[in-house]
Amino acid sequence: MLPKGGITRCSLAEVPVGCSLNVAFISFPGRHTSYMEAGNHTEVSEFLLLGLSEDPELQPLLFGVFLSMYLVTVLGNLLIILAISSDSHLHTPMYFFLSNLSFVDICFISTTIPKMLVNNQKQNKDISYIGCLSQVYFFMVFAGMDDFLLTVMAYDRFVAICHPLHYVVIMNPRLCCILVLMCWLIILSVSLFHILLMVRLTFCIGTEIPHFFCELAQVLKVACSDTLINNISLYVATALLCAFPLTGILFSYSQIVSSLMRMSSAGGKYKAFSTCGSHLSAVSLFYGTSLGVYLSSAVTHSSQRSSATSVMYTVVTPMLNPFIYSLRNKDVKGALGRLLNRATPCV
Repeated sequence: MLPKGGITRCSLAEVPVGCSLNVAFISFPGRHTSYMEAGNHTEVSEFLLLGLSEDPELQPLLFGVFLSMYLVTVLGNLLIILAISSDSHLHTPMYFFLSNLSFVDICFISTTIPKMLVNNQKQNKDISYIGCLSQVYFFMVFAGMDDFLLTVMAYDRFVAICHPLHYVVIMNPRLCCILVLMCWLIILSVSLFHILLMVRLTFCIGTEIPHFFCELAQVLKVACSDTLINNISLYVATALLCAFPLTGILFSYSQIVSSLMRMSSAGGKYKAFSTCGSHLSAVSLFYGTSLGVYLSSAVTHSSQRSSATSVMYTVVTPMLNPFIYSLRNKDVKGALGRLLNRATPCV
């Protein structure tokens, strides 16, 4: 609760971003701010997003670049979904998971970029309290789903290569749906838990967020109430949601490599491992950019640089995934070609 003697101001704290889930949220002195009420929480009407740069001359360039990246991401992932759904040859577990990944990537980038583009055009940097909470929640949900789906796809490749004769029986449609549903339920519950812990906090007046979207970890740094439980929950959730999926991916590929080493045919080895190429590229991109953001945040104390590096996993990764799976996969390229050929006469 804020002191009665006046307004408390919190200094901006910079924290490293890690594993896509360490995110930050900072309040802005709104024109309409109400304090503690009977519900034992603080309602703040507005927050301020400073964006990637405050230079007015760079705003048109940033708008053009991010609008282009957003449209490419949405169009690319939408084409992947349409190609998979329209081609019966791609109605397999691997492409079922890929279509889910494309859907999540569209939602992932749509959580942050549209609001940034609107603020850029309106020359207005505010975001509502509810809007910021929603951005924090859905960013955690879709970042976590990216992580989980990459793990499920690694398990699919493990079964396909290590147990090819039982693949159809093991990876049946029912199991595939259950795996995806479990991923959704876990990440929705974890994200909701963090939001419920956040709404019980009180916030100081006069702080700003040097970022282009709302993130979670900094809200714990600028809160005017005790955040011990929030910090413990954040660290535990981040560790578990990163460690278990990554362990699953590493285990799957260790078994795949072990199985390939026992094959006598070099052609068989190449054919089997080639099906993992796109997935390995996507995993490397996701974890590589996340690790890069964490290391850059740990090394530099510039919040602007941290914001710039976070673009890699929030924007670049969802944009490149369609190219990775379409350029390195003959089945997807063929399906996209047939889809475009069917669409051409209608244009």
